[in-house]
Amino acid sequence: MKKLYFVLVVSGLIGFFGCGKQVSDNPGCTNMNPFSDSAALLKFADDSIKPIMDSSGMFYQIVDPGSGAKPSAYSRITVSYVGRLLNSAIFDSATNINLNGMPLDSLIIGWRLGMPKIGAGGRIKLLIPSAYAWGCTGYGPVPPNAPVYFDIRLLSVY
Repeated sequence: MKKLYFVLVVSGLIGFFGCGKQVSDNPGCTNMNPFSDSAALLKFADDSIKPIMDSSGMFYQIVDPGSGAKPSAYSRITVSYVGRLLNSAIFDSATNINLNGMPLDSLIIGWRLGMPKIGAGGRIKLLIPSAYAWGCTGYGPVPPNAPVYFDIRLLSVY
């Protein structure tokens, strides 16, 4: 749980301070345009995911819209999820994890864009361009400029 907390806080900071701009500790690092990952994300989706692209350039499939409250920027959420690289390798997963009361606006941009699309009890598949994940810096097992996939169940919103 500490690992997830750290990853999500760091990714939120990277997204907040580094989205499309140079990152101060790595002046050669510039995030890619979110639309540049579209072909790779659609190839990953293949026939198993029926994605919709929103105006931000992120793809998603609502598997179950849920019937509970939808999260807002300052909502805290409890989720279970699996995160994969586009080679299908799992880089993170958690079951019934409370994100330590972290508000949605402190998570990676892809989650901030995707999670409000469903309510508590819902499930969503997010195909996230690298610029909305960990960008040009990467993080841990996620390499720089890596688009990612998450299958997420939104267990509760508070």
